[in-house]
Amino acid sequence: MTDKNIESVAELLKSISHPIRLKIICLIHDKEMTVKELRDEVETSTPNITQHLTKLRYAGIISSRKEESFVINQISDDRILKLLTSMKSLFCP
Repeated sequence: MTDKNIESVAELLKSISHPIRLKIICLIHDKEMTVKELRDEVETSTPNITQHLTKLRYAGIISSRKEESFVINQISDDRILKLLTSMKSLFCP
């Protein structure tokens, strides 16, 4: 790996290293979810979920679209999907 690649990977891993952000991407790995659904699953406030979603969106990990009055979130980076699949096989019984 080049230094540039290492820095890029480190930034990506930093973006998902927070427990709430990791839980969010694990949840939306399996299905698209609204902010309310994520808030209920993560058991935190809407502003907190929104803040973490913004960081993930800024990092290019997730994207969102609006359907009626709902914002639907999904993973937009295929590398994250592969990484989550690997992590689940390694760490989840």
